[in-house]
Amino acid sequence: MILAEARVLLDALPLPAILIGADARIRAANPAARQLFGTDGEGRHYMLALRAPGLVDCIDTALRRGTAAEAMHLATDRGRESRWRVHAAPLPAGQGALISFTDETATEAAERMRRDFVANVSHELKTPLTALIGFIETLRGAARDDAAVRDRFLAIMEREAGRMSRLVDDLLSLTRVEGEERVRPTGRVEIAPLLAGVVAPLRPQAEERGVEITVAGAEPGLAVIGDADQLTQVFANLIENALKYGASGKVVALTVTEIGRDPALRTDAVRIDVADQGEGFDPIHIPRLTERFYRIDNHRSRSEGGTGLGLAIVKHIVSRHRGRLAIWSEKGQGAVFSVILPQAGPPSGPAAG
Repeated sequence: MILAEARVLLDALPLPAILIGADARIRAANPAARQLFGTDGEGRHYMLALRAPGLVDCIDTALRRGTAAEAMHLATDRGRESRWRVHAAPLPAGQGALISFTDETATEAAERMRRDFVANVSHELKTPLTALIGFIETLRGAARDDAAVRDRFLAIMEREAGRMSRLVDDLLSLTRVEGEERVRPTGRVEIAPLLAGVVAPLRPQAEERGVEITVAGAEPGLAVIGDADQLTQVFANLIENALKYGASGKVVALTVTEIGRDPALRTDAVRIDVADQGEGFDPIHIPRLTERFYRIDNHRSRSEGGTGLGLAIVKHIVSRHRGRLAIWSEKGQGAVFSVILPQAGPPSGPAAG
């Protein structure tokens, strides 16, 4: 193989690749390989340039035994760890070996997320199921003829069954939202009637908790580009959270603000703030609040009927709308959840005759 031709071929590959000669010295490395290892190492013994033991053993197998070998290689660049599958293939007539690298970082992350998701769902379902099985056994036995105990257990069973039903509903909703996330909505949604439709059915729940829901700044005609049903889900979720975790006897305030051109969205935008006057929380939690099943207070969230998926659903819907979700909180100062969405222009009038 002519070295110049080999370099041309390697440079055409999008993934890192290194050519090692029969003398165990690096003959060529493409730009992706030089970026991965910080140097091309050309002319050096591969053991001096590629020091990872697993990588060295893999290459040694291809060079000395003439058989293909694979290994995993972990690399760190600016604090970011990446995971690479290494394939070492011997060249014909003992001319050396071609070493190629496939980035499996995203695949590994997706697999880890899948495992965590299955484990979390299993745990969330197992807890109420265990309670239901225990109550059923008790009602069939010692509490069969005790009306007071039976009524109390049935009430708990109803609550636990409702919690499982909400979890399944949220899982289905999250699946639908993720499936549509790349399809940008194109409808025109007026903010004032949208928020009015969200707040009205929640007022009885707010009154039970001694909380007043206020809406300010929702001017007639102010609209965003979006899907009305999904945006209803977003604000219903945020307001319900504010009612659950905001202090009783206080206010949940919705404030709509026209903010002009938003640098991140690169267009005129509307911000809708949902603010409560509750206990607030340490800002350290903010980066993880939209993770599936992440809870600041597990016991309180479950007692309030939370599934741990609400803010994940909100995040995906806002992302689908090409918007932003901003969260602010301090202990003792409540919390503010802000949804920033692209503003819609005035409604199109009838075509001129």
